[in-house]
Amino acid sequence: MSRVFLSAQWRRLVMLNFPIDKSELDSLAPRGTEVDAWQGTTYISLVAFEFLDTRVLGIPIPFHRNFEEINLRFYVRRQGPDGWRRGVVFVREVVPKWAIAAVAQWIYNEKYVACPTRSRIKDPSELEPEGIAEYGWKHQGSWLTIGAKYRGEASYPHPDSQEEFITEHYWGYSAQRRGGTVEYRVDHPQWEVWPAKGTTLEGDFAAFYGDRFATALACPPSSAFVARGSHVTVRAGQRISLPTVES
Repeated sequence: MSRVFLSAQWRRLVMLNFPIDKSELDSLAPRGTEVDAWQGTTYISLVAFEFLDTRVLGIPIPFHRNFEEINLRFYVRRQGPDGWRRGVVFVREVVPKWAIAAVAQWIYNEKYVACPTRSRIKDPSELEPEGIAEYGWKHQGSWLTIGAKYRGEASYPHPDSQEEFITEHYWGYSAQRRGGTVEYRVDHPQWEVWPAKGTTLEGDFAAFYGDRFATALACPPSSAFVARGSHVTVRAGQRISLPTVES
């Protein structure tokens, strides 16, 4: 197994999920992967979370340890030596620090951008039973915001549930500038989740993510939940072997 490139705590992950036609994603799937579906439906997800105690190669980077990340992603799979590997492909990832975006672009060719971000987090308690996780980022002078309200105790997803499908993808895939695909492992325990009791979705998402996603993101999410999160390790990426095309 490859060495650990990054470790961190990922906490209070808001996950808003939208059905989308598979044809919109096929051309974005990196070579060697195929678009993954849950019960015959393909999804994109807006995901936002706290990125805490960040370390690169085991070293904490001053002023770059705690921040918010917001991403739009979809789901793929690849047949590996150990069977199907279920992973994610990121359409766009937002962080507040340009240095973080630059490193991710350089190492993985991920589509990071740096924008001002903000968050509001409050867990449920006996005195205030309704919790909230809300994240925003500023683009061209306007704020975009996603969030969810939740109550009670978190629980582990049921087997074969949509919550399990969305959270249980342990690989990342990224198309490379000169062709080919990089695969990297993301290790974390299974996450407990809260079903969302209400969601926030404010801003011009079509302008930020492009016309391909405009129709899907114009509707309320078909499902939404908040994952508790955990310690996470991201391993160094490796190019995958692709079948040779015969002439």
